[in-house]
Amino acid sequence: MNKVQCSICDAVMPGSWQEYPDYPFCSSRCRKIDLGRWLDGKYRVPDPTPPDDASSSAPDDAD
Repeated sequence: MNKVQCSICDAVMPGSWQEYPDYPFCSSRCRKIDLGRWLDGKYRVPDPTPPDDASSSAPDDAD
């Protein structure tokens, strides 16, 4: 028997994940907390592109 742990409240859910309609969370409460964290911007995916250097992309007016 596998045990799954809720990523929000760390509750251990015995049995199979199919028994939990809100998997990987233990309840709809924990699912909504996670959604709120995403909407607040607490979870972010890093941007792999380097920031633009404004001085190198500006036209040179020194002529």
